[in-house]
Amino acid sequence: MVSSSVAFVPQGSIGQIIAYMVDKNFDLYEKTDKYLLAMIGKPQSGWVSIKDRVLTRGDFLYKLSHSKAPLKVVTYIPGETKELFMVQLALDFDLSYEKLLQEYTQATPYIDGFLVPDTYYIPIGMNEKDMIHFLVLHAKKYHQEVFEKIFGEFNEAKWYKFITIASIIQKEAANNDEMPIVSSVIYNRLKKDMKLQMDGTLNYGQYSHVKVTAQRIKEDTSVYNTYLHKGLPPYPICAVSKEAIIAAIFPKNTNYLYFVKNKSGEHTFSQNYETHLQNIKN
Repeated sequence: MVSSSVAFVPQGSIGQIIAYMVDKNFDLYEKTDKYLLAMIGKPQSGWVSIKDRVLTRGDFLYKLSHSKAPLKVVTYIPGETKELFMVQLALDFDLSYEKLLQEYTQATPYIDGFLVPDTYYIPIGMNEKDMIHFLVLHAKKYHQEVFEKIFGEFNEAKWYKFITIASIIQKEAANNDEMPIVSSVIYNRLKKDMKLQMDGTLNYGQYSHVKVTAQRIKEDTSVYNTYLHKGLPPYPICAVSKEAIIAAIFPKNTNYLYFVKNKSGEHTFSQNYETHLQNIKN
């Protein structure tokens, strides 16, 4: 009857729930099973545990009412790439990494930066398709709410540019306080038609935690190499926090064009190359 060992039950009347399940290709009779379900008990909303893949109709309806699915807590960290998040999901839920990536590609055209960094309470028993559906629905709602709150509407092109900028900020800034300043450097360099030349853009995909070396900068010919290509990368490079999004939309007003990590682990910002070189020595 189902491919996952869990099933989603929406809020609503028993008739509405049965209609939803029928629409999702569950083997139920819309006209009659709502009366049987009324006798068994109203279904719980949310994810319920099915476990057995072959069930009688009565057993299935009983589980809708009495078998809440157990949850597992998973945290997706800002700055992480979707590839490493998929590895975590595959390991934690005994799923196929390849199938998760395939389902993600089919569910959304966005290479990265779309899934929301958050602490998720995920039902145990989902298959790969349901897992991605669960995450994508959450992401769509989240991004729309954030951008509608700021702009009054959701403009996809505008959203995508800000998410791309936010992903660079996420990789480069040492903390939330630095984010609007890093954002200003990005905008200032773009205005002057300068290459961004930021290491963080090379920490894309599988290279999320790979140290960026001079050799890597020279040899990586991908679209993410901002030492090689002018402008923004065509895709976001990682998951972004709300703080990074806000910084991308509202950069601090500065004349900074350069920054370098200092001994404190934060960054020292400068307006000209000569000062930047001196800051590197320090």
